[in-house]
Amino acid sequence: MTSADLPPHIASLPKCELHLHLEGSIAPATVAALTARHGLRLTEAEVRERYAYRGFSEFIEAFKWVTSFLRDPQDYALITADLGEHLLAQNVVYAEITLSVGVMLLRKQQPEANFGAILRAAEPFAKRGLRLKWIFDAVRQFGAAEAMRVVDAARDCGSKEIVAYGIGGDELSTPTIEFRPVYDQAATLGLHRLMHAGEIGGPEKIREAVELLGAERIGHGIAAIHDPALMDLLADRRIPLEICPTSNLKTGALDRQLRRNNATIADHPLPQLLRHGIPVVLSTDDPAMFHTTLLEEYRAAHAMHLSTHELAQLVANSEQFAFKSA
Repeated sequence: MTSADLPPHIASLPKCELHLHLEGSIAPATVAALTARHGLRLTEAEVRERYAYRGFSEFIEAFKWVTSFLRDPQDYALITADLGEHLLAQNVVYAEITLSVGVMLLRKQQPEANFGAILRAAEPFAKRGLRLKWIFDAVRQFGAAEAMRVVDAARDCGSKEIVAYGIGGDELSTPTIEFRPVYDQAATLGLHRLMHAGEIGGPEKIREAVELLGAERIGHGIAAIHDPALMDLLADRRIPLEICPTSNLKTGALDRQLRRNNATIADHPLPQLLRHGIPVVLSTDDPAMFHTTLLEEYRAAHAMHLSTHELAQLVANSEQFAFKSA
């Protein structure tokens, strides 16, 4: 994936990242520190063994496992500080970071306390050139009532640093239409609307997110390649796809969408989507859990034979379609 050298002027450009899960950014060394804090000692090597998957379901189990060690506000502060350093090292100047508030609520935590610790940990990075904004995320398979609780948590936190509301998880579970009142309520708070769709589900999940929920960006969305009319809609309405190539490869989502086994990064539909006129923003998803960085994702895109101009367009798209003004 890294065999193609990234043009130096592309590598040096300041970058934005728009699809990044805080909980998926926890490096093995940090996981080891968290487990020690809570009375269970694991080595970095043992954590790396957990960070290996043979499909989407195994990744979800690993995500559930690592988030089980996020138990108090200090834990969230620790991983926020670590992520900030990681982003600065990647020349990231702005990021919208997704928080699994639905998981916090499932574990009977207080989102306001956790988020307060996160904001305090993030504050010093602004002086160092890194702006961080936050997306409150629900879990689709938990259902609409639990998703509404995440909207309520965003309201209770009352922070202008929260720019959007989204839903991740199993897109083949709860029907999309059930979340319409949830997204309408999120909009009343001034939150932008995001949705994971078309990762392992079909193109109809993307269309539903756009037409039923008013989604302004789509997480992943690689299933769009199966529906030319949907691709036209995304291009015409300028609805970005948050594309995370390494994630799609390692979860098996790429195999699933290409309807084959053993797909490689070179088979990814990113070039087809971008050249159709769809705004594509390049991201890492869960960088520690997928052993990647934002620069590695740009190297992957370069290995797909994107031109220098197209690589620069990816950088510009992430700037253009960020919710910075919120």
